[in-house]
Amino acid sequence: MNPLAEPLPGGSVARRRALLAGTGLALSGVLGAWDGSAQAAPSEVPAAVQAALARFATLATDTSGALVRTHAWPDASASVGWRAAHGADRTLFIGSATKTFMLAQFLRATEAAQAPLSAAAPCAIDDGVRSPGSPVFEALTGRTAYRNVLEAMMTHSDNTATDAVLAAVGPDAVRALIAQADLASVHIPDSTRKLFSCLAGAPSGTDLGWEGMQRLARGQDMGLTPLTDLMSAPQRMTGSADDMVRWYAGALAGRWFAQADTLREFRRIHAMADALALVVPAGLAAYGKGGSIDWEGFHALSVPGQMVVGRRAATFCFTLNWRGGADSVQRVPEFVAAVAPVLQATADALGA
Repeated sequence: MNPLAEPLPGGSVARRRALLAGTGLALSGVLGAWDGSAQAAPSEVPAAVQAALARFATLATDTSGALVRTHAWPDASASVGWRAAHGADRTLFIGSATKTFMLAQFLRATEAAQAPLSAAAPCAIDDGVRSPGSPVFEALTGRTAYRNVLEAMMTHSDNTATDAVLAAVGPDAVRALIAQADLASVHIPDSTRKLFSCLAGAPSGTDLGWEGMQRLARGQDMGLTPLTDLMSAPQRMTGSADDMVRWYAGALAGRWFAQADTLREFRRIHAMADALALVVPAGLAAYGKGGSIDWEGFHALSVPGQMVVGRRAATFCFTLNWRGGADSVQRVPEFVAAVAPVLQATADALGA
């Protein structure tokens, strides 16, 4: 299975396979800048990183975004590094990469002892939360510990697990965390099933239910007109590279957690995301979550996160949106081939 993608209900493979763009132009968008969080002069962006990031930008110059920021580890504000960016302020579709916020809010709720939430508490898996794109739980019914549900959501991007987590904490609580972190570009849906329902043409907030998802998967006519502009859809999964890097730099340093054990669990589960092995150099600790979508000719691939090199770290986000042509599954090798050299050059520079 593509670690950056999960199947969507309904339509042809080319239309709905996954869930949840000239070197000269790209070079002009690759900048070294001071992050502003540390009181020191900025470091120069290594030439190899600049060149690799410029190549990434050629995938879709106007509809891609990328940012790599280096800093001390684990405290991202302890010392200044360098910042290499291309279109980092663009709000783009990042799909399941937004699930990091759902995990964070669940763990915060367990800190606050909001009964009955805990990693060990039982979670019901049934048609009430069942959603397409669920390689772990789609065909299973019963009860399991929330810890298993959180891991399925982050490691395999299981959408049934995601909707179970959102049902437990509430999407508005997740949005409150996003607002508290001042991440204006980040949007999450009420649930993945409500996302699919909205994209299929149902009014925002409508849940077509598991039966409706199955009807969409069979291509049955439900009298709905699918949306084609995902970026303005009321239910969406978006974020900028700037905001995703700011989120991971703070969250992985413990900014949003009160207890060391919570941060440890947040890091542990993020380290399980299978997209990381595709882009991060072997042997490095890394944390993150990928995402993707293919819908009515619109496509997206995204991978934000952080990698650690000794006592330094690089927090990153790479996102690609495009219309028409090959779908996200087909473009994963090209995407990986563009992202991995940026992170390899970054690791080489940090380890020098």
